[in-house]
Amino acid sequence: MTTPNDRVLQARIAAHASWAKTDDRAARTAKARKAMESKFEKQVDPDGVLPPDERARRAEHARKAHYTRLALKSAQARRRRSRGSDKGGAAQ
Repeated sequence: MTTPNDRVLQARIAAHASWAKTDDRAARTAKARKAMESKFEKQVDPDGVLPPDERARRAEHARKAHYTRLALKSAQARRRRSRGSDKGGAAQ
C-alpha cells in the first residue's frame, strides 16, 4: 500500500524528472504566468476601463500584496508550529 508520504516523494521525483527534460523553462511556464497576470489585471480593473500602463501598475501592486499576504500566513503558521513544539506537544 502506498502511503501519503510515498505519494509525495513519487510526485516530487516525477516533477524533477520532468524539469530535467525541459529546455526552455520560460516557455513552459509562460501560459501560467500570463494567466496570473490576467487575474491581477481583472482584479484591479474588472471593466477594462483603465489605461494599460495604469492597469499594469495597479496589477503589480495587487500581485505584491497577494504574495506578501501569503508570506505573512506562512510566518504565522511557522510561529504556531514552533510554539507547539516548544511545549513538547504536536503542532496542529
